[in-house]
Amino acid sequence: MKKIYSVVGWLNKFKYVPLTEYVKQKLKKTGNTLAIHVVNTAGGSWLDAGFSTQTKQKQPINIATAQQTSVTISATQTVYNFTCGNIALQLTFTSPLLIDNLDILQRPVSYISYSVKSTDGGQHHAQLYFGASTDLAANTAAQDMEVTSSSTSSLMLLKAGTKEQPILKKKGDDLRIDWGYFYVAAPASQQTNQSITAGNEGARIFAGSSKTATENITSGKHLMLNTIIDVANPTLQGTAGYIMLGYDELYSIQYFGDNLKPWWRQSSSMSFENLLNTCANEYSPVMQQCNDFDKKIYNDALSAGGETYAKLCIASYRQSVAAHNLVKASNGDLLFFSKENFSNGCINTVDVTYPSAPLYLTYNPHLMEGMLNGIFYFSESGKYTKPYAAHDLGTYPLANGQVYGEGMPVEESGNMIILTAAITKAEGNIDFAKKHWQTLSTWAQYLMQYGFDPTNQLCTDDFAGHLARNANLSVKAIVGIGCYGMMAKMMGMEDTASKYSDSAAAMAKRWMVFADDGNHYALTFNDKHTWSQKYNLVWDKVLGLHLFPKEVYDKEINYYLTKQNAFGLPLDSRKTYTKSDWILWTAALADNHNSFEALIDPVYKFTQQTPTRVPLSDWHETTDGKQVGFQARSVVGGYFMKVLENKLQSK
Repeated sequence: MKKIYSVVGWLNKFKYVPLTEYVKQKLKKTGNTLAIHVVNTAGGSWLDAGFSTQTKQKQPINIATAQQTSVTISATQTVYNFTCGNIALQLTFTSPLLIDNLDILQRPVSYISYSVKSTDGGQHHAQLYFGASTDLAANTAAQDMEVTSSSTSSLMLLKAGTKEQPILKKKGDDLRIDWGYFYVAAPASQQTNQSITAGNEGARIFAGSSKTATENITSGKHLMLNTIIDVANPTLQGTAGYIMLGYDELYSIQYFGDNLKPWWRQSSSMSFENLLNTCANEYSPVMQQCNDFDKKIYNDALSAGGETYAKLCIASYRQSVAAHNLVKASNGDLLFFSKENFSNGCINTVDVTYPSAPLYLTYNPHLMEGMLNGIFYFSESGKYTKPYAAHDLGTYPLANGQVYGEGMPVEESGNMIILTAAITKAEGNIDFAKKHWQTLSTWAQYLMQYGFDPTNQLCTDDFAGHLARNANLSVKAIVGIGCYGMMAKMMGMEDTASKYSDSAAAMAKRWMVFADDGNHYALTFNDKHTWSQKYNLVWDKVLGLHLFPKEVYDKEINYYLTKQNAFGLPLDSRKTYTKSDWILWTAALADNHNSFEALIDPVYKFTQQTPTRVPLSDWHETTDGKQVGFQARSVVGGYFMKVLENKLQSK
């Protein structure tokens, strides 16, 4: 017996382990046995192992590679241009994530548009192939899949999902949905041949204008949904069309025991096939709305902070929106839940909501309400009884109550009060705050008692560890108290408004003494010769509270400009890593464009030159641009802070 492989940890995909020459020499032609010992500490998992032999690969067919000539990215679209011999191909990937239009935002359908035309004046036959793995509907590639083809009066459909369909049975980070169904749809008017290919067996089902079902699928794993589009002799005028990709979750979120359907499925008569038909019928107007919205996003950011800033906002937009799910509670509340991707998988984490807020406050404050509604309900229903705000509502997609090991009392209470105040400012009325006034009052009282000089506790930067007397966390408490006073004044509660606003102003003066470290303000009240980004100050400026004098902003900005590295301003003096969302908030404190650009330019450099090619990470090293952790998270919506400032100050 010979040990072949040993590992401590876990795998969620197949892994090929080459055998050593010594082991190969011990193998017999037949009758080999694998002896496997597994200590399953994670639970609920199985191991599938065996010998694999690779056949010799066939000689590659001599096919020229298309040459990419350009790529253009906007808020909702990415456009690629290629030359393929004497043919020009344009592919546009569109996710209509229009946050100012919930009717379209809530549709889980994206478009891939194509345009093919001749570049030499002649006619050339062209064929486009689109392939999408059914792994999009599975958590792991080992799961058995079911695939079907069908059609409506106007669409040809391919549908894939797991055989198991474990609806809302999994939770956690780095997991993929394995219930519901993934769809590929093409208009029947396009002369298309669609096929589904099952693994290496090569069995196919054809559906389309010229072929019908001919064979059954013989394997349920590792499928590809393939769409082949025959383009009849494109000329200089070109030929265009599109396909759609969609996902029917069936049920999206479990909310305190209730399994909630996707927003679009509120009507019992609405099927996913009907939704796809609607998306097809509205293809042209939706594309126009996306084009218009993309221009607005770019122009708003350009006006607020210049071209580099606009590019950063565009880079962050789709990622932030896509990290949420839109559902409706049984009481009618809009719920817009984030997943804490590549972190701990929490759902509706308050200190993830907080940095992402500027994007939603700018373009649809109702979605901002949807991020807070669940946290308010958690307290107001009596399910959560602490005198400060909760950290989260569970582990995605199960929102049944906080799972984080400890609270962040000052952090989350300050976040909830500040964001509620920002909603009232963005909407121009006090209605949302009035609805939750008793809860807000409890949290404000907590900040008055414990917020100015925080005890040893976590803040949103929990990866940096616990910290006592955190100066930036103290700023959050002061601003939160000031926000409560601002809202009390809007409600006509003059005595309460004076009490809290005056207290916040007095705390700000004390803070300047406690945190003073000469030419800047320290990381904590204890530790001089330290520093940190005071990104929480930005709300004092953006909401017009005027608690801290301008000299505080100026002193900090001038000091930060001396501490930058090639890829950005470190989070604080303890490490050289940073959080890019906080840099964009900190930059908004600058009172001149040169300082603003000096702070954001290294962040843009990171997006262009980082050696870690993952969906935009918000936690990276400022020395070499490498990802430290986190990716694909909603927090990059915080890049829109300067746009939000422009909006609120123009009111």
